[in-house]
Amino acid sequence: MKEEYLLAALRMGAGADPVPEGVSAAARAVFGLRVPGGVPAGPVDVPVPPGTRSSEAGTAQPGVRRFCADGLVIDIETAVTGGRMEVAGQVSPVPGPDARIEVRTPHIAKVRVPSGSGHFAVAGLPPGWISVVCHRPGHPPVFTRWIHVRP
Repeated sequence: MKEEYLLAALRMGAGADPVPEGVSAAARAVFGLRVPGGVPAGPVDVPVPPGTRSSEAGTAQPGVRRFCADGLVIDIETAVTGGRMEVAGQVSPVPGPDARIEVRTPHIAKVRVPSGSGHFAVAGLPPGWISVVCHRPGHPPVFTRWIHVRP
């Protein structure tokens, strides 16, 4: 069995078996989702406020995720209502008056200007994969990893 996979890999590497078009199309689509020059924000635990019961250790609410990078904290809360995804969040410290927040899915992106307290919200997205990007003038964009939101 291993020999079959090895021979198939060698044929593909030698150009004898072309890469299926579906695989090539998927690779091109994923490449288009990158954030050139961006800074990836890593996930961190959201502290549980004292006296709060939680079903997940280290998480204040199951739908809340926190990401940090380049001096920014991006909190994201997701919910699926009526088959559509709602995303609400906050960027802190407040990124400034000319900042914008981009909430992306593999197929669409919605841009919001954060409020004076750094809050943003987007509704009507299809459930599935999302990533949030904070664009600030004079700074590289900061983006979260892709997270999957299930209905």
